[in-house]
Amino acid sequence: MMKAKPLDKDTIYRNCLKKIEDETKGKTLEEKMKIACKILKAEIPYYFWVGFYFPRENHLELGPSEGPPACVQIAYTGVCGKCAKSGEAIIVPNVHEFPGHIVCDPRSKSEIAVPVFNENGDVLAVLDVDSDEYGSFDERDKEWLERLAKILTSLE
Repeated sequence: MMKAKPLDKDTIYRNCLKKIEDETKGKTLEEKMKIACKILKAEIPYYFWVGFYFPRENHLELGPSEGPPACVQIAYTGVCGKCAKSGEAIIVPNVHEFPGHIVCDPRSKSEIAVPVFNENGDVLAVLDVDSDEYGSFDERDKEWLERLAKILTSLE
């Protein structure tokens, strides 16, 4: 039996970001987010769910997303809430071990959340990705998703 070839995350993300840049020129932020979700979900095999949450006064509110239905509102206690409050990306190899984790779909096993900043440096949204496998996300994912967050808010 042949051993599965390891994923080349750099190549996958480079291709995704190129497609996203090409398809989002002249679009609104929400349109860019929808396009990004669609491309990432279609192209990255370990993405189970991908979407954006917008910080509100007492909760985070679901924005554009791809994958199974998700929680429409979530508290600031989970992965996305901690990301929104800290302004830092969070990689969670096992969501069941994350204190305050909010279960939107019991099939999710690992998660990464990356802040999207506005021009003033405030968190405008949180880019959230779930996988139905443990340990799916690493520093490569973080670096590429942080690049994507900057592309989405650029004025191009």
